[in-house]
Amino acid sequence: MTGTRRAALVTGASRGIGRAIARRLAQEGYDLTLTARDGDALRAAAEEFARLGARTEVAAGDMSDEDGVRSVADLHRAAYGRLDALVVSAGVGSAAPLGGYPMYRFDKQFTVNVRAPFVLIDSCLDLLRETVAFSPESGTKIVAISSITASAPEPGLAAYGASKAALVALCEAVNTEVSADGVAATAICPGYVDTDMSAWMHDRLAPSEMVTSEDIAELVLALTRTSRRAVVPHLPVVRAGSELWRA
Repeated sequence: MTGTRRAALVTGASRGIGRAIARRLAQEGYDLTLTARDGDALRAAAEEFARLGARTEVAAGDMSDEDGVRSVADLHRAAYGRLDALVVSAGVGSAAPLGGYPMYRFDKQFTVNVRAPFVLIDSCLDLLRETVAFSPESGTKIVAISSITASAPEPGLAAYGASKAALVALCEAVNTEVSADGVAATAICPGYVDTDMSAWMHDRLAPSEMVTSEDIAELVLALTRTSRRAVVPHLPVVRAGSELWRA
């Protein structure tokens, strides 16, 4: 049975950017399906969002497991019968210079950062299309968290940047296929965001100089409010300073 409240599926929702996005959507009246590897952290997030009035479904799992990714889509459909926003925030990163790069790291990054989003979007596309009927003015949205390194590479991040560039290309391709149906995809491409994933940079860049998770969450919310006539293929977000294109 289709619910009357808007519903969103958020990956990587147990911490960092994903959790901030899920919290902001809960504040805006969305019901949620949350997925990440850490089941305890997911349940804690669900309890937090329930206090904001959101119904939540939790699916702990690894985005590198194709069957697990598809089961999350099935869980969401069974729970809500609609999907107004699909937010792909789960991702992995690994820094190492070229010249003997560990290929298992390359494979993991492409599996989680590209293949899993492809599988999830493919699994959710029918439901996203169906939900447009409930929101004909705004349509439905796919938002994927990419990186500024997709277009402004940094030494040591060749594999990561390449995977995030592929994610941008995926969102742009989705728009060519389904934006006319009311389903729009955006890759948000931030520089360093103050999360656990960026802790390895703290000796070179203070957390106070990084973009905040809440900044990204506000941009996701803004995208959900745009009309179906406006498509934002990708959205760069850089840190303040004299150098524009930098992580």
